[in-house]
Amino acid sequence: MRVLVTGGAGFIGSHTVVSLIEAGHEPVIVDNLVNAKRSVVARIGRITGHEPELVEADVRDLDAMEKVLQSGYDACIHFAALKAVGESVEKPLLYYDNNVGGTFALLEALSGAEVKTFVFSSSATVYGDPDPATLPLLESSPIGAATNPYGWSKIMMEQILRDVQVSDPEWSISLLRYFNPVGAHQSGLLGEDPSGIPNNLMPYVAKVASGELSKVKVFGNDYPTPDGTGVRDFVHVADLADGHVAALEKRAGEQGVFTYNLGTGEGHSVLEVIAAYERQSGKPIPYEIVGRRAGDVASNWASVEKARLELDWQTTRDLDDMCADSWRWQQNSH
Repeated sequence: MRVLVTGGAGFIGSHTVVSLIEAGHEPVIVDNLVNAKRSVVARIGRITGHEPELVEADVRDLDAMEKVLQSGYDACIHFAALKAVGESVEKPLLYYDNNVGGTFALLEALSGAEVKTFVFSSSATVYGDPDPATLPLLESSPIGAATNPYGWSKIMMEQILRDVQVSDPEWSISLLRYFNPVGAHQSGLLGEDPSGIPNNLMPYVAKVASGELSKVKVFGNDYPTPDGTGVRDFVHVADLADGHVAALEKRAGEQGVFTYNLGTGEGHSVLEVIAAYERQSGKPIPYEIVGRRAGDVASNWASVEKARLELDWQTTRDLDDMCADSWRWQQNSH
């Protein structure tokens, strides 16, 4: 399949482009490079032997998207979005304009080009702050009470996509709710490369391990969890990428909206991640307990049975693999 990959130069997008090429598909990347680097395309080429096409454009630019789509596509995987929870609390309008507005323009362009197989990068944030007694989270768990504008933007986009499919049943839409993507490509050539201070735990831990930052700030140790720190379902980005290819191949052209959790099905606390990273890097990782962070939830992890049964997908890499690959990337990229 020829696949338009919006945000394909970003962290999850770039790994998915690798998986698409390795599965025999032809991805074309559209990215405005606000939070990604052009050099990623050459790195994908080194890993796969095929350098994908990159179109530098913003998904909010309807004219640009219509022009891109003139060359013909079978499907679209939509990653392009801003994703920092804390920043979304500070700049909600930016998040709604970029994430929701970008999805509007993209869907309009896709409709015009008759491209109606769509895989959407959603998020476990749509489940809000779940009652620990209800874990693990099922695809049927209640959504619609996010704790931050980033999560609300994902809820809104999911709803827009469901409404689009009702209005035109020819659409095949897969909503992939990821839990916490971490790690890096095992080659050490691709990984998460946030500009400035990382918002997410593992890139932050990596910078402490390498000496770029002095210590990890652990936001809260008074959550109702085994060690008091937040518990998350960390999933290796390469496993996550394979999940997109599975959804694309299993659901392409099949009418409907299909929702899947993509995670490992188990939770790890912040302190467990720090301990695993120390093991894999051989470096001490000092940390400091600070107050809770706005918008954070105590615990969430996924039930991943539906993806296993319907997509024949499950994770193959554990927390130690995630830390080892992240550390290799950290050393290679600096």
